[in-house]
Amino acid sequence: MTAPSPISDRILALDALRGIAVIGIVAMNVLAFAMPGPAYYNPLAYSPSHAGGVGPADYWVWLGSFVFIEDKFPALFAMLFGAGCLILIERERPQPRNAPWRPHYARMAVLFAVGLAHAVLFADNDVLRAYALAGLALPLLAGLSSQGLFSVALGLLCMHLALSMTSLGPPLVAFHMKHSGSDALLWAERQFGHDAAAIAVLLEQGREGLGERAVRQMLGIAGQIRGLIAGLPLNLSAIALGMGLWRSGMLKGEWRIFRLQRIAGLSVLAALPGLLLLSAWLVSEGFPAALVGPVALAFSAPFDMLLALSYAALAMAFLRKDNGFALRLAEAGRLSLSNYIATSLILASIFASWGLGLFGEVTRWQAASLGVVPVAGMLLWSPLWVARFGQGPLERLWHAAARALY
Repeated sequence: MTAPSPISDRILALDALRGIAVIGIVAMNVLAFAMPGPAYYNPLAYSPSHAGGVGPADYWVWLGSFVFIEDKFPALFAMLFGAGCLILIERERPQPRNAPWRPHYARMAVLFAVGLAHAVLFADNDVLRAYALAGLALPLLAGLSSQGLFSVALGLLCMHLALSMTSLGPPLVAFHMKHSGSDALLWAERQFGHDAAAIAVLLEQGREGLGERAVRQMLGIAGQIRGLIAGLPLNLSAIALGMGLWRSGMLKGEWRIFRLQRIAGLSVLAALPGLLLLSAWLVSEGFPAALVGPVALAFSAPFDMLLALSYAALAMAFLRKDNGFALRLAEAGRLSLSNYIATSLILASIFASWGLGLFGEVTRWQAASLGVVPVAGMLLWSPLWVARFGQGPLERLWHAAARALY
């Protein structure tokens, strides 16, 4: 998500990486649109009554998502957001007094408004609001060296782990102490398990009309803001990492392929064993809600970040050449904001009551299969739009609205 620039100034691999990030986000967002919230992390939380329970395919889809997709691509998207903001800030530094902070804060204000509209109408798990709030801290980070930014990213990740366990720790302790029926365990069951009453409420909400949804979401903005603030350390950690990768030259395409391969290999070797052990722990324990939450939101976070880093390194190493595959991804990446919103619109039209109404009617593997639809859509329309207009429609709106503010 960056401002337009002449095609000669663009970095093909970086644009392609943006395309990969948007495609990867669809793979998890489809579950948020298709099933009640607890099923996003817990494969046993929900299955349609006509499906006869959770099948082997659903377990394999969960495992593949948990190890390779879940929270890796949002982290990658946040890293690219940080790099994009730093690119714009560096370009604007020669401007008069108050720049580049006034333009930057104007962009964050408009981005928050776009994200709020996106959340109210379509997506409960919108990330744009989180990025806009985290972006308010970028003036404090933009002057740091790459090493300083990497240190900040690590510190914020540690802060996320510590803060997460203040809410996720008590259910985990109660589970291991076998304090069944405790308030902590009941809370975890509502958030990450198969609490019948909570699932029934979520099914009713998922099948409401567009107007009903908008009213409910508007009334719940205060609670949403609290949730966004709780997620700030993790989002800002990924953003700072992306800024550091830009400043170090990796995302500029300046690193040698061998160095990128080494970073990718080391990151994978550090991340995959941890993720596989966590997944084995969940399976062996039977996916208890008190364990699902900490594993998904806290314990896996360092490994998610490492795997996102490996994806970035691999893309910068192997998507440099102007071939059809890299170019198609890059065209989707140039429209990353527009494609992010467009895929939500497509998913909503499939699952919402005002569309095909498939919310709560498909299994996990069926939902994952339907995720191909918005991905195919973005890969088809992006080249046509880029060839005719260059900048995406929402990218154009974002920057025009921001300019109007400053």
